[in-house]
Amino acid sequence: MRYFLFLIICLAVGCKAMPEPSTAERVGEIMDYMASDALQGREAGTEGIAVAADYIETLFKENRIAPYFKSYRDTLSNFEGVAYNVVGYLEGKDKNLKDEFIIIGAHYDHIGITNSPTTDSIANGANDNASGTTTVLELARYFGKTRTNKRSIIFALFSAEEKGLLGSAHLAEKLKAENLNLYTMLNFEMVGVPLREKDYLMYVTGYEKSNLAEVSNSYSNEKLIGFLPTAKDFNLFQRSDNYPFHEKFNVPSQTYCTFDFTNFEHYHKVGDENALMDFEHMASLVNKLVPVFVGIVNAPNREIKYN
Repeated sequence: MRYFLFLIICLAVGCKAMPEPSTAERVGEIMDYMASDALQGREAGTEGIAVAADYIETLFKENRIAPYFKSYRDTLSNFEGVAYNVVGYLEGKDKNLKDEFIIIGAHYDHIGITNSPTTDSIANGANDNASGTTTVLELARYFGKTRTNKRSIIFALFSAEEKGLLGSAHLAEKLKAENLNLYTMLNFEMVGVPLREKDYLMYVTGYEKSNLAEVSNSYSNEKLIGFLPTAKDFNLFQRSDNYPFHEKFNVPSQTYCTFDFTNFEHYHKVGDENALMDFEHMASLVNKLVPVFVGIVNAPNREIKYN
């Protein structure tokens, strides 16, 4: 109900289009493509991930997300072979805020073909990280349709995360060199299955480093984000694509996640397939995040701060 009320408000203030809320069917369509056997596990530098990049570009174009650079493809300078991030851009609408940028990101690569003892050798990477990629694409669809963002948004799908965060490291260095005025980097990793026995929907890595959880919960009007001790114990803050932006820009850069080491047994295995994903959960997650991201993107001041 909150989402539909939000859309009514959006219409009242002049949204150019009224996007449909995320649905399990819409999420499933993207996931079925991104985690299909045809993409051969999306290893960086392979033909399979190039096909995935084509698909991401198509969805960006459909939702009027422009390329940030001359093209959507940002070729990595730190990778042996040819690999590229896919980077979209939506300019802010407020003359005083459009020079501030928010990056919404996820990695779209996985580990490719494995030496599995079973007859299945394709590590499809549904949870890791077609799920995060799908979340970014659904948020891009929302903002591309409404086009009411006051700050500018970069939608970044990273390659070579599985090779050591190479795609995000490359882009962070490149954007820092052009003096991008980055406010915050918000990343998605492994959100395909819900947490169990928690009183919150997601956690953020580096929970104690900033007030991102508080800001997110305020806009969602519920306990959307909680603290997962295991994330701190395993230092997940440094293990996803948020971290290079933290290092280069020293601005709040964190990852939203629903993987807690107990609710998914197929990390980097061939069993990471769509059959185990919860598309209803993913659609609900996107819909609950819409007012959060709209609030962050349009707030008059930079609310998210490192402690």
